[in-house]
Amino acid sequence: MTKVAVIGDGQMGLVMADALVARGVEVRLWGPFPSHIDDLAERRNSARLPDFMLSDAVRVTPNADEVFSEVDVALNAIPTQFIRTVWGGLAPSVPSGIPIACVAKGIEVGTTLLPTQIIEEVIEDGHATCVLSGPTIATELVRRQPAVMVSSSTDDSVAKQVQDLFDVPWLRIYTHGDPLGVELAGALKNVIAIAAGICDGMELGDNAKSAMLSRGLAEISRLGVSLGAQLETFFGIAGVGDLATTCFSPHGRNRTCGERLGKGEDLQTITETMGSVVEGVATTKAVNALAKEKGVDMPIASVMYEVLFENLPIQDAIGSLMSRDLRAEQLRH
Repeated sequence: MTKVAVIGDGQMGLVMADALVARGVEVRLWGPFPSHIDDLAERRNSARLPDFMLSDAVRVTPNADEVFSEVDVALNAIPTQFIRTVWGGLAPSVPSGIPIACVAKGIEVGTTLLPTQIIEEVIEDGHATCVLSGPTIATELVRRQPAVMVSSSTDDSVAKQVQDLFDVPWLRIYTHGDPLGVELAGALKNVIAIAAGICDGMELGDNAKSAMLSRGLAEISRLGVSLGAQLETFFGIAGVGDLATTCFSPHGRNRTCGERLGKGEDLQTITETMGSVVEGVATTKAVNALAKEKGVDMPIASVMYEVLFENLPIQDAIGSLMSRDLRAEQLRH
């Protein structure tokens, strides 16, 4: 029987563990806060997914050596900004050479590294990594509603291995050969989702929100291509598929953050009361740095940076976007 270590006890860690158990995989689950893990081990329930009960078949442990004992694959579900610290501490326990899949979506502030890049830097033992991404709202996965994802790695055998691990009736997994594009798409769409949520909070209408999504896709793809990703990736499951779900689902944390901003709440209050990490906030800071470094025009991401970190009034941000010079529609420079 295949053994998988799930690292992270948040929403995605729990629903991925649920899928693995249904596939007949032996699952060990670890989280960075021992008190949370002890509570989860006893109650099999988490406040982050109140209607979900974790199968007794999942071995929940606060012990890093135990979670990695004789495992074949590891799955990272730790949020991006904490991967370096958490996996740095886990590194001595990680078995040599095992593939590491990743469902985190974001860009590390300061380094502008993607989740798998952080893991590869911290775990220096030649581990193949795999990006597992797509339109996957955890509150739907927990009810085992149908969803589609991509398993993307530079090593096709690893992509197929992860694809097989999650081959359950409610998940359809495609393999994909552009992990850079898949990972960038998953990170960048969160910035646009905050902007889309602002449209909801200010009741700007569907026209404005759809324009935010479509023009957001254009600037996401521009940055992605400038970094070496394939343009087509941004028009597939991990790109526009994930972007649409995140911008329109009432359950998405980034869209909800934007909606609350649009209704007049301040960012600190929102982030302190969300109950889960809003990855798009930190990613906006990292994207702003990347866009400047690469000379890529990203007007939505730019004004979102000013709204989130420089106190630009939202109404002024909208005015800035609407008053840009008239031009032809473009996807590239």
